[in-house]
Amino acid sequence: MSTSGFSLFLCLLKLVVLSLPLRTSAIRKDIGFSEERICRTTVQGRYLISDDEGNVCDALSLDSRTRCCPLKGERFSCQGCNVLSQCCSSYEFCVSCCLNPTRTLLEKVVKVKVAKPATAGTYKTVFDFCAGRCRHSSESVVHENAYHSKFHHCFSLTSNASGANLTQVETRLLGIDIIVGRQGDSCDAVCKSRGQLCVMNKLSLLNQCDVMQRYMTCKGSCLASSGPDQPAEVADDAPRDLYPGACLYSRTQSMLSCDGSHQYTRRLCPCA
Repeated sequence: MSTSGFSLFLCLLKLVVLSLPLRTSAIRKDIGFSEERICRTTVQGRYLISDDEGNVCDALSLDSRTRCCPLKGERFSCQGCNVLSQCCSSYEFCVSCCLNPTRTLLEKVVKVKVAKPATAGTYKTVFDFCAGRCRHSSESVVHENAYHSKFHHCFSLTSNASGANLTQVETRLLGIDIIVGRQGDSCDAVCKSRGQLCVMNKLSLLNQCDVMQRYMTCKGSCLASSGPDQPAEVADDAPRDLYPGACLYSRTQSMLSCDGSHQYTRRLCPCA
């Protein structure tokens, strides 16, 4: 083959090669591997565990790699829970029920303090709130050493304003006798006269206008005040500047006490 013929052959070969579609062996950048979800779980229970996805399982079925419960059964289960009081007989199901976004909203949770001291921080996630709130609280204890109900794992937000849900409050007062005392008596004296004791941690539930109006006349008025004898109703024979017949609730929860009394008020007392 002549030199000119060979050159022509190479040119034609290049044209054929360039016209073929190019293939690449590189990995497509739009295909990736999703990160594996690692669950947070409760650690309190001996047999059951709740993960932060709202699933409950026994400890043996927990995925050792992801720390998540198997995706079977009911998510956000409220088994053994009283949905009105938002209290449960089991810690793990309390957490699961609490995690339901229709019951617990993140925007409300992040405003709740982890503890009572002013320096305490707030909850960061709904799981933190539920896991912390569902532990035994002082509100579920009677006389500091016994539970007033088997539903002693609660996640509800305490309401201290008038207009609270009465059904919910009354459910949380199951097993408690609500007694209107005699004028001038403390709740310690009122309960003792019945052979009972005053349940200090239930006073905050009674310290609401709509609750007091269920047990007392209040004569159309319910006023904010501050004093260890509240919640209470002012006696009709009290001086006019004390608002005879009015109900009084305390704006300072820390002042609530079983031994407080006033000569012109009748106390509303939780006895058991």
